[in-house]
Amino acid sequence: MFFRAENMLTFATCFYFKTLTRMKVAVVGATGLVGTVMLKVLAERKLPISELLLVASERSVGKEIVFEEKSYKIIGLEEAVSLRPDIAIFSAGGETSLAWAPKFADVGTTVIDNSSAWRMDPTKKLIVPEVNAHELTHEDKIIANPNCSTIQMIMALAPLHRKYGIKRIVVSTYQSITGTGVKAVRQLENEFEGKKGEMAYPYPIHKNALPQCDVFEENGYTKEEMKLVRETKKILNDHTVSVTATAIRVPVVGGHSESINVQLGKPFEVSDIRKLLHETEGVTVQDNPATNVYPMPIYAQDKDDVFVGRIRKDETVENGLNMWVVADNLRKGAATNAIQIAEYLIAKKLVNASFLAKA
Repeated sequence: MFFRAENMLTFATCFYFKTLTRMKVAVVGATGLVGTVMLKVLAERKLPISELLLVASERSVGKEIVFEEKSYKIIGLEEAVSLRPDIAIFSAGGETSLAWAPKFADVGTTVIDNSSAWRMDPTKKLIVPEVNAHELTHEDKIIANPNCSTIQMIMALAPLHRKYGIKRIVVSTYQSITGTGVKAVRQLENEFEGKKGEMAYPYPIHKNALPQCDVFEENGYTKEEMKLVRETKKILNDHTVSVTATAIRVPVVGGHSESINVQLGKPFEVSDIRKLLHETEGVTVQDNPATNVYPMPIYAQDKDDVFVGRIRKDETVENGLNMWVVADNLRKGAATNAIQIAEYLIAKKLVNASFLAKA
């Protein structure tokens, strides 16, 4: 019988999970938009959790959240550190992570952080599991989850870089309001209903497109655009790749979309690109212009794969390629990627040995 490689990995991982005796997991930022999705993904992927700690800011302490038909009380950061979880998955903002991730690491917890706090720290790994999880070791106690728009782009481009080499990337992103958070979702809902309310953006987002994601840096690019530049080079471990980006916020809920133009280092055939991407774990090719098949965020929502279509040669430059890449930014762009890192750590026995002692 024929098995795809990722199915064999999933089987092996599930078998390994069954041998675990206990694991204590903390979700920091459990009440936020990404935190809520993290709990959903944790339930779906059946991590071997014997004790779950739901952590949030002081104003949420004492509130209750239901997870898999069981009610959990929100606890504060101090208490969570004292309970020494084996893994802590952070989605509570950069300042919280900078202040608290080292405290968790000091008590032996492995932290997987979804903020931008540690991504460009040269002492921390920036991980997309399908691309560079092999870099992780037992010594990595704070692991950075890349930016959502970077993750989906890297998923599509890493296999091309391995086979052909990439010289230059020009990317324009069309990013969901969910990347900004609950406040932005409310702004869109209020504007759709004709209500006045708190503004997440300096302009209306309903029936609009804002050419600004995050704040502007001195070079005229936004922080979001420079994340795509800097994080791509770090994950690919290749600083010779040229990257330029424009990030746009659009009134979409389902996920982020990206128009990507790539100049490869070697000649290629479009059919070979499609085949390579089709064989890439975590990537789904949707590319049949004759029947109007291409990725769209409305269909990517609540899915973990990265969807690639509109694959075609750029006839204006040597070895040029265009593609359209879509993914749910709250799942593969955030929660799912973080939890996949946790799965890899567990499978490779790279987390705190206390809960693996009887495995």
